[in-house]
Amino acid sequence: MTAPLLHIDTQTELPETADCVVIGAGIVGTSAAYWLARAGQKVVLLEKGRVGAEQSSRNWGWCRQQNRDARELPLSTRSLALWEEMAEDIGEDLGFRRCGLLYLSDDQAEIDGWARWGAFARGEGVDTRMLSAAEATERGAATGKAWKGGVWSPTDGTADPSRAAPLIASGIVKHGGVVLQNCAARGIETSGGAVSAVITEKGTIRTRQVVLSGGAWAASFLHQSGIFFPQASVRSSILSVAPGAEGLPPALHTAAVSITRRGDGAYTLAISGRSNIDPTPGTLRGAKHFLPMFAKRWRALSPGGLQAWKAGFETRDIWALDRETPMERVRILDPRPSEILINETLTRARRLLPSLENVPVQAKWAGYIDSTPDGVPVIDSDIGIPGLTLAAGLSGHGFGIGPGVGHLVADMLTGREPITETAQYRLDRFESSQWGKVAKF
Repeated sequence: MTAPLLHIDTQTELPETADCVVIGAGIVGTSAAYWLARAGQKVVLLEKGRVGAEQSSRNWGWCRQQNRDARELPLSTRSLALWEEMAEDIGEDLGFRRCGLLYLSDDQAEIDGWARWGAFARGEGVDTRMLSAAEATERGAATGKAWKGGVWSPTDGTADPSRAAPLIASGIVKHGGVVLQNCAARGIETSGGAVSAVITEKGTIRTRQVVLSGGAWAASFLHQSGIFFPQASVRSSILSVAPGAEGLPPALHTAAVSITRRGDGAYTLAISGRSNIDPTPGTLRGAKHFLPMFAKRWRALSPGGLQAWKAGFETRDIWALDRETPMERVRILDPRPSEILINETLTRARRLLPSLENVPVQAKWAGYIDSTPDGVPVIDSDIGIPGLTLAAGLSGHGFGIGPGVGHLVADMLTGREPITETAQYRLDRFESSQWGKVAKF
C-alpha cells in the first residue's frame, strides 16, 4: 500500500500561452504556482502524474525551524507564517498545526550540539528550549523511561503530506491559474538563447518563464539543455500505524525512531537518516560531489537495488521531444520500501512507545529524496538559460519550507523584494572548491 494522497480533478485542455509554466507539482511547484497566480501571473502548472504523488506526500510532514542549517533558517521561519496565510486564503485545512516538536536524547554530545544550535537560533528570534533531564523525562512520559535531556520547539509544527500539495493546487485555480495532471513536460524551446516555450506530451505552451521544480527528475531534465545540476537521491522507507495509540506526543524525534501524528489520528514512523542508495547513471556521474556527504552518513546508508536505474529519473540519456520520455513511462515514482528497514522501524517504535504494541500497521511506502552535495536547496533564476528557474534539491527537509521556497521563486520572477537572501541558494556555488566550507551556524 502506498502513501495516502488526496485526489483532485484538474483540467485537461492545454493552454496555448502562459506568463510562466511550472514543471512539477510537489509542494515546491504548487507553492510557486500559487504565489505567482496570486501575484496576477497567468500560470500553468504541469504534473506528469498526480499532484503531490511523489516525495511531497511521502515525508514526515514536519515544518520546523529546529536544527535547520543557518542558510535555510530564515526561509523556514517565514514558511511557518506562510502555511497559515495560504490555508486562510485558500479556505482549506492544509493540516498545518503549531503542535511543537520534541527531541529527546541520552547522548550528551547530541544534546551539546542542540545547545550550540539553540544559542545561535535564539539570537535569530527562534523559540527553542533546552530540556533538563527531569523536563525531558516528563515530556517523554509516553516512553516510560528517563532521558538525559532534550529540546522543545513550541512554535514549530506539522502539516498533512496527503493533503497539502493538492489543496494548494486548488488555490492556484482559485487565483486564475491552470493545473494539468498526467501531462509531462518533455523539454523547453529557446529563441535567441532564452526560453520561448515548453514542449509537453500534449502540445506546446508558449512562455518566457519556466520554473523547474521536478524533484528527483530535475537533474535529468536540465541535462537535456546542457546544464549540470549535482543531484543524488536516496530511497527512504516509512510506515504508518492505524489510529488508536494514546498519550503520544504529536511529533517526537529520538535516535531510535521518530513519530508524527497524521490528520486521521494515525502515526507515521521512521528512523531519521536511514536510507538505501539505489545507483543510477546520474548518481555515478556526480559521485565525486557527494563523497563528503556519503562519508559522513555511511553508517546510516545501505546498498539498494536497481529500482532507480530502471525508473530512469536520473538518466544521462538525451531524449527526443517528439516521442515518449522517461517521465511518461514512470508517471509516479513509487519504489518498494525496504522490508528490513520497515520491520526495524516498527520494532524500535514499539519498544520505545508501549502504546504502539497492539496498533496494526496501516500502510508502508518509500520515496526518493533528492539532495544536493551540501544539503541545501538550489533556488536560482540565473542558471544559464534566461527565463529558466530551478527550485530543487530540497534534501529531505523541503516539505516544511515549501511555501517559502515557492514565495521566493515568485519574488524572483516578479521582481519584488525577496522574502530572504538568495545568494546561498545559487547553483554556481558548486563550481567553487569552497562550497563545502560554508558555516552552518
